[in-house]
Amino acid sequence: MAKKVIFACGECHRILEEGIDECNAHPDAHCTGDWQGYVVILNPSRSEIAKKLNVETPGNYALKVNIR
Repeated sequence: MAKKVIFACGECHRILEEGIDECNAHPDAHCTGDWQGYVVILNPSRSEIAKKLNVETPGNYALKVNIR
């Protein structure tokens, strides 16, 4: 069985849905399957992690995205 690659946006760190390899918010940004850490942000205004990642929209995010 083939392993499914989930991509994350190199600009906003949003984890993209399965089968999607382009971020809607940043279509020119590099998206990659090389990322680490998974965080779900429900309320960005009350989240310390959201402030560190500069996240203003609830969603699923990668803590680190490796862009080469």
